[in-house]
Amino acid sequence: MTRFRLLTPFVLSLMVFPAPASADNEKDAKKVVAFGIDVARRGLWQEARFRFEQAASLNPDSASTFNNLGVTLEQQGEFEKARAAYERALQLEPKNVSIQQNYDLFREADEKRNRKLKGAPAKPATAPAPSPSPSPTGETKENRR
Repeated sequence: MTRFRLLTPFVLSLMVFPAPASADNEKDAKKVVAFGIDVARRGLWQEARFRFEQAASLNPDSASTFNNLGVTLEQQGEFEKARAAYERALQLEPKNVSIQQNYDLFREADEKRNRKLKGAPAKPATAPAPSPSPSPTGETKENRR
């Protein structure tokens, strides 16, 4: 019975004052991010993605990790996931100029991609569509828009 009484305050102190695991996670996450950056610089995007996702799970409050993940996802063509990663990074650090610049460049490129996809002509079934006829001034209808 005496042992139980001695353990009870210790167990309660662990519940009230948990060990600083977040500091260890943060340190581990920084190492993982550093490795992710190294492999990304070598063009190993899948490995970089794995590392940044791992770092984000270790430290979900790291804006730079989500920014790096956004860059990696963008390189892999995962544009919706990249957008979410950049937005999470900005949510964590809304005044970070580097993250904002990356997000702005991403959005600009994404808008261009979306315009190309929406404006891409449908593939002709049998024959190509005729070229637009020039107007009397030499302009085509497309040039006048």
